[in-house]
Amino acid sequence: MRSFTHGILLSRLLLIWAFLVLGIYVLPSTANATTQKLVLSGSSTMAPLLLEIGKRFEATHPETRIDVQTGGSSRGIADTINGLADIGMVSRALNPQEQHLHGSAVAHDGIGIILHASNPIQELTNTQIQSIYTGRINNWQQIGGREATITVVNKAQGRSTLDLFLHYFQLSNRDIRAHVIIGDNEQGIKTVSGNPHAIGYVSIGTAQYDASHGLPIRLLPLHKVPASIESVRTGNFPLSRPLTLVTKSQPTELTKTFIDFAQSAEVHDLIFKHYFVPFQD
Repeated sequence: MRSFTHGILLSRLLLIWAFLVLGIYVLPSTANATTQKLVLSGSSTMAPLLLEIGKRFEATHPETRIDVQTGGSSRGIADTINGLADIGMVSRALNPQEQHLHGSAVAHDGIGIILHASNPIQELTNTQIQSIYTGRINNWQQIGGREATITVVNKAQGRSTLDLFLHYFQLSNRDIRAHVIIGDNEQGIKTVSGNPHAIGYVSIGTAQYDASHGLPIRLLPLHKVPASIESVRTGNFPLSRPLTLVTKSQPTELTKTFIDFAQSAEVHDLIFKHYFVPFQD
């Protein structure tokens, strides 16, 4: 029994010794110990672009990780204020109640009305769009289209696209008679591309990108101005907005370095790729 107990004790000692020796080799490397992370949250319009900008930034800053999370512009503002994100992604300008925050525009975009590509309607007036979204017009035949009930697609609360749409068309969200409520742009595009009788509104950049990749949607003009990035670039499109990176205060250190990079000519190709207009263009 004494020999057996001695054997167990010796085994435990050897095991402890092994962990101590191995511990020398499993300590985190200096590179891992100094890795920094920037958390971005907010606008789903901006997220795909910022993911690519983040990857390019990481390539030249290997000690940095960029974490991009979505949830809408309101989440971007809230997470920034509450310290849950280093940078908020907000697809609009800061409003008067948010002037205590710091905004840095990286690009411009527009908001456009989309229909299924097979819908024969080529243009809608502002009054017709208001009437469709409030239920006064509920069949395409009423405005020269086919005999079919209109499927109204609206954005969820907390999305800047909703706020800008309501403001531009002088509507209240409680007056909207929607059949489908969507979150991000891709959900809206997927809904309209899958329903020949649907109408929605989304980021022009996202819509142009998806249309160029074969999705059956079409952007309608506003006031006879084409809903295109070129119209946004020239300042002619009536419903446009800045894509803004928001911080709690004046950005410094790593946060400033990243925002400067996102505003630089080094990422203009990525901004054009996503059908946005660089802020400095």
